[in-house]
Formats: sequence, C-alpha cells, structure tokens
Amino acid sequence: METLFEHDFLYTAGIYSVVVMAIVVFLAVFEMVTRYKTWDEIQNGNVAVAMATGGKIFGVANVFRYSVEANDTVFTMLAWGVYGFVLLLFVYFIFEFLTPKFKVDAELKNGNRAVGLISLILSIALSYVIGASIRS
Repeated sequence: METLFEHDFLYTAGIYSVVVMAIVVFLAVFEMVTRYKTWDEIQNGNVAVAMATGGKIFGVANVFRYSVEANDTVFTMLAWGVYGFVLLLFVYFIFEFLTPKFKVDAELKNGNRAVGLISLILSIALSYVIGASIRS
C-alpha cells in the first residue's frame, strides 16, 4: 500500500480518506460518551453543541495534521491520530470533572453557548499541544 502512495495526488487522496474515516469513527465514539444526540441537537439549531462538535472535529483534524507531517507511513500517522484522539477524549472528561457546579453535557444540551465556546477552545488549544509533541 505504501508504494501506491508514492504519487502525490494519490497520497493526498489516501491520507484525506483515512482522516475523514477516522473523524467519522471518533465522532461516533463522542456520540456514545455524550448524554445528548449531537446531530439532533445541531439539526434543531443548538449552537452550543455545534461549537463543541466543531471543536472536536478541528481538534482531531489538527492532531492528524501534525501526525501527517511527522510520519512517513500511514500506519504510524494513524496510530498517532488515535492516540491524539484518546487524549482529546480525556480532555472532555477533565472539563466535566473541573466544573462541579454544572454538568457540561446538560449545559450544552440546553444551548449554553458559553460552555460550547469553552469546549471548542479546549479541543482546539489542546490539539495544538498534542500535535506539537508528535514525533516520527
């Protein structure tokens, strides 16, 4: 498979496909962890959930960005991406733990944009920290 990726256009299409599939899988995992139905909330106009979800998507894609730059095999790139996702998932639990006065999921479901914004920023900011630590 690696020889197939020797052509730049095929390499880009291949990496793109792997990352898109990974994001779909990771969003499904996030869906299992949250206490609300993400896509139902977004369809109903819940901006807080949309911001939190956008942060998760950006965070995962950003970790993969660093992983693609640092690694020369698809397997290594994917392994770092999965590891980065696990760390981002951990951020979600830390955020919930550090806010004992309210439940993050409940606030997002209720459309609390302030909580959605903090969730978005946490995912994005920590994706840069995770990405900067990725090595080949």
